[in-house]
Amino acid sequence: MPSTDGRHRAAVLGSPIAHSLSPVLHRAAYAELGLTGWSYDRFEIDEAALPGFIEGLDASWAGLSLTMPLKRAIIPLLDSVSVTASSVEAVNTVVFTEDGRRVGDNTDIPGMIAALRERGVEKADSAAVLGAGATASSALAALSEICTGLVTAYVRSRERGDEMRGWGERLGVDVRIADWADAEQALRAPLVIATTPAGTTDALTGAVPAAPGTLFDVLYEPWPTGLAAAWSARGGAVVGGLDLLVHQAVLQVEQVTGRRPAPLDVMRRAGEQALSER
Repeated sequence: MPSTDGRHRAAVLGSPIAHSLSPVLHRAAYAELGLTGWSYDRFEIDEAALPGFIEGLDASWAGLSLTMPLKRAIIPLLDSVSVTASSVEAVNTVVFTEDGRRVGDNTDIPGMIAALRERGVEKADSAAVLGAGATASSALAALSEICTGLVTAYVRSRERGDEMRGWGERLGVDVRIADWADAEQALRAPLVIATTPAGTTDALTGAVPAAPGTLFDVLYEPWPTGLAAAWSARGGAVVGGLDLLVHQAVLQVEQVTGRRPAPLDVMRRAGEQALSER
């Protein structure tokens, strides 16, 4: 059914944005939910262009998805931000309310938790995080919910290490910082979350242990990554970037449209199909 209050437009913003799968996932959800009057687009928007874009939106807009480099830049432009988003100073979802307010949230964190739970990971005694960027802080926030012990973050610089330690203190996570040169040791943890760019972990493939735990590799293209393929070959459980993308998009669809539940399986199949065609 179309929106009853005139709000029926949504989009993903970021730079670069051309290869975003978000339109595929959200449009599949709209079709399955019968939201025939709804549209979901993508816009190449950087930090400088963001304020003007936001101010130019009319009452037909229901919500936005934000990707890099806008997750922090959007915050000063909002009327309120959820506790989840505030915890990592990153907003990836904006909902425009009927009275015109701009409300920010972060669905990456609950999306990570949901993706892990789907693969049977409810709790972890300890964990390792590869990388220290924006996704790594979201990983720490997710681990604050499921990890009962030490989290070791493998980073390339002291500055990054200080940032991760600071996030850990803020989120109530016991974080130990280790040098990237020792990253092979991370693979022995029962839960490993790889948050690094494509190709970064390829050198670690030969160090996958004989009986690995669970690997959560946040990349979805190319897939599988070298590390994910080696992990699977050793019999370890693998959670991929598409799992994260779909679970966080499900939450976005529900918030923006007000329709629940969003069609997880339909959205996943649409994403898999789109990736197979690239």
